[in-house]
Amino acid sequence: MLFEVAKTSDIPEGEARRFVVDRIEIAVANLGNGQFLAVDDICSHAEASLSEGEVDTDRETIECPRHGSTFDLRSGKPKTLPATVPIAIFPVKVEGETILIELEDR
Repeated sequence: MLFEVAKTSDIPEGEARRFVVDRIEIAVANLGNGQFLAVDDICSHAEASLSEGEVDTDRETIECPRHGSTFDLRSGKPKTLPATVPIAIFPVKVEGETILIELEDR
């Protein structure tokens, strides 16, 4: 099921924003060149909001603002400690200026 979350202009390049979709907190990151990726907004290590962390557009990672763990935006896997548990990723579709997130039917 697809959910509209934002317009492409709502998320500046190199930043992420938090959205709640069907009661799931999701961080959507803008990597530039029309690339948007979505992951669980809650860090698997310390329950901090990843959308408040830094996005590295070259490495395609997002950093937890609490303890500095970085997560791969494409796989959800932690790239640095202290996090060791992956976070969920969500398929993103961009239609014109609209960003859509796909969630499995529950």
